[in-house]
Amino acid sequence: MLEALRTMVIEKMDKAQLKQLLESVREGAVGVDDALDRLRHMPFEDLGFAKVDHHRALRHGMPEVIFGQGKAPEHLLGIATKVLERANNLLATRTDPRAAELVTSRFPEAEYFPLSRVLRVWRDKTIHGKGKIAVVCAGTSDIPVAEEAQLTVEIMGNEFELIQDIGVAGIHRLMANRERLANARVAVVCAGMEGALPSAVGGLVGCPVIAVPTSVGYGASFNGLAALLGMLNSCASNVTVVNIDNGFGAGYVASLINRL
Repeated sequence: MLEALRTMVIEKMDKAQLKQLLESVREGAVGVDDALDRLRHMPFEDLGFAKVDHHRALRHGMPEVIFGQGKAPEHLLGIATKVLERANNLLATRTDPRAAELVTSRFPEAEYFPLSRVLRVWRDKTIHGKGKIAVVCAGTSDIPVAEEAQLTVEIMGNEFELIQDIGVAGIHRLMANRERLANARVAVVCAGMEGALPSAVGGLVGCPVIAVPTSVGYGASFNGLAALLGMLNSCASNVTVVNIDNGFGAGYVASLINRL
């Protein structure tokens, strides 16, 4: 057990602190579960421009995800390289095409999805979820956000059901997919305009529904604010809401729920 604990710790961890913890486990002063709990909070690797949290996977079951927007391509490559030194999988969202090109040239197995601007390296494809996650979007214009959610769900080890273009303007399309939705353990529902679809789905299913407002719509949609407010005021009690266009956040939380 001590050897297993050692293998979870990387070079940057303070050696004296680690030695003291392992000695405490050996002497019985600290239980294995307590030791694991302490290890969840260390260490990180300081690159100067970023502090890479290598123990995110231990705490959340997923390595640190890179938010690519605003990062210099060289910085994103540097962070990705360090993550992949100690993890099998990598996920970067809002990735600039030039940054994606740098990463894919260094890691040929990396995939870039220009519609959602997601970059991933997917080596470990183990299924961790207990059921399927439905990833739903109201219209074709919502697909980029839904794809971000889908790719997040997938790399976090879940089976998923992708259901596109079933918005309330043609409610019969939603009803035609009722059985597929009912089989889901969690549903991620993306919609713009007035944001009605998550409430409609929530009324049909018994699982948690994570609503994602998108910035799709004309002027008074206020770049997704109208959908956000509508979803926050949903009368379906199983609906909760993430930020505008945050398909990643919805997919991440859905994955955590699906492991329970």
